[in-house]
Amino acid sequence: MLKKITIIIIGSMFLAIGINVFLVPHHLLDGGIIGIGLIVKYIWHVKAGLTIILLSVPLYIIAWFYYRSFFYNSLHGLLFSSLMIDIFSDLRGVITLNPIMSSVIGGVFVGIGIGMMLREETSTGGTDLLAQFIARMTNWNVGIIIFMMDAIIIAIGSFVIDSTSFLYSFIVVTVVGIVTTV
Repeated sequence: MLKKITIIIIGSMFLAIGINVFLVPHHLLDGGIIGIGLIVKYIWHVKAGLTIILLSVPLYIIAWFYYRSFFYNSLHGLLFSSLMIDIFSDLRGVITLNPIMSSVIGGVFVGIGIGMMLREETSTGGTDLLAQFIARMTNWNVGIIIFMMDAIIIAIGSFVIDSTSFLYSFIVVTVVGIVTTV
């Protein structure tokens, strides 16, 4: 259990650094619940971590009743990563890179964080949980469902961010996906 908590904390720190140091300064998005949290942040200036927790509550209620093991495995990941995202928000602007470098490096950091948590059978929750529910009901591949959700979230984000950030956000999602699976 100590190993799992340690990896969740370290993974959450990677995730938070990737988001705050590299994505937010250029208004870049990731997919999933993190992307939704960033969209809300860019529109209403609400803390992304808090938004992620609030938007995840309905999914965690469903998980409590129908997928209890995911509830227990992911709750720690959700809480730690969301908390770290908000705590590390003071790191914004510490490093100044061009948007393409930020999208690649930010994607690497986020991907490392998520990948570490997934290897310990935990996650940041949110849309991953929703994708697993949909996959169970439809027999679709969960990876394809997550990819489709990410594309929809980035498309919605295109109304909030400029076209350059929109294109770089696809780089972020691609890099996160690649690094997560390594």
